[in-house]
Amino acid sequence: MTPNDAPGPEARWREALDEGRILLQRDPASGAVFFPPRVCGPEGQALEWIEACGTGTVYAVTTIHPRPPLEPYNVALVDLAEGVRMMSRVDGIAADDIAIGSAVVAAIAQTRDGPLVVFHPA
Repeated sequence: MTPNDAPGPEARWREALDEGRILLQRDPASGAVFFPPRVCGPEGQALEWIEACGTGTVYAVTTIHPRPPLEPYNVALVDLAEGVRMMSRVDGIAADDIAIGSAVVAAIAQTRDGPLVVFHPA
């Protein structure tokens, strides 16, 4: 397989989720970590894949209140320990009970659209 035949960064990210792993990209020279997946760093540098430790802190959260019979749900921005921010949701707690600054742990949920990174209270 040549570099041009390799799957793109989004495909590699999804493959890792299918394997039960959460991957991020890092600049090997500076140590800067990037998300979402990209072809190269901001200065054209090659990036390497690293496995996320899976811990984070809620940076921001909003609760969506759809019409019944649907239940309220949340949309959260989570700062991962590696220094990147990810948008997802926090499961395992009432949508209105999630607080900014809460410690969370990542998990991979299987949805009808494929695997998805979600968070749970730590």
